[in-house]
Amino acid sequence: MPGRPLIGVSTYLEAGARWGVWELDAALLPAGYPRLVQRAGGLAALLPPDAPEQAAATVARLDGLVIAGGPDVEPVRYGAERHPRTGPPARERDAWELALIEAALTARLPLLGICRGMQLLNVALGGTLVQHLEGHAEVVGVFGGHTVKPVPGTLYAGIAPEETSVPTYHHQSVDRLGEGLVPSAHAEDGTLEAVELPGDHWVLGVQWHPEMGEDVRVMRALVEASVG
Repeated sequence: MPGRPLIGVSTYLEAGARWGVWELDAALLPAGYPRLVQRAGGLAALLPPDAPEQAAATVARLDGLVIAGGPDVEPVRYGAERHPRTGPPARERDAWELALIEAALTARLPLLGICRGMQLLNVALGGTLVQHLEGHAEVVGVFGGHTVKPVPGTLYAGIAPEETSVPTYHHQSVDRLGEGLVPSAHAEDGTLEAVELPGDHWVLGVQWHPEMGEDVRVMRALVEASVG
């Protein structure tokens, strides 16, 4: 009987994190991510930023990959000037996660991008981002929710064919689509909420945060694609 697939999840690397009596640099990830992987039937492996040249070797040991949410992508990565509302850069994480995405695409490893992860997937394939939009992160530090509508005939529509209320917290979104990507869900205001690569390689990005909700279907689909 096959074992549970190993799903790598990218993480933060933060200076001066505090817990107990300690204040140290730490690799951090909200517990919702590994818990969602586990609920979906996978084993979670946390991947803190590393040297980009290690990405291919890392991907070779995984059965699937999740690029997690986090800080804004540095605009220079997609040839743009910084907007006043764009957050400070996380250059080490940008470099590592872009290398992971490239390695996963080359190796045809099942890949799920969540929020920032969807945006980085788009940037990795030559796309651009809207650096600020209103209405998708209404209260600082509090997840909101809205409805997303799947595009019929897409991978995402096969996972969740109905309109679904999703947890959301972001102020940036996909603008020009990267090469090969197609839309697979939209919000009611037209914001692109999911993208994917058509074909037999499982690649999906969602703008919302499934780790903050009860719907396990997106992660379960990744885990199932990672078996075998």
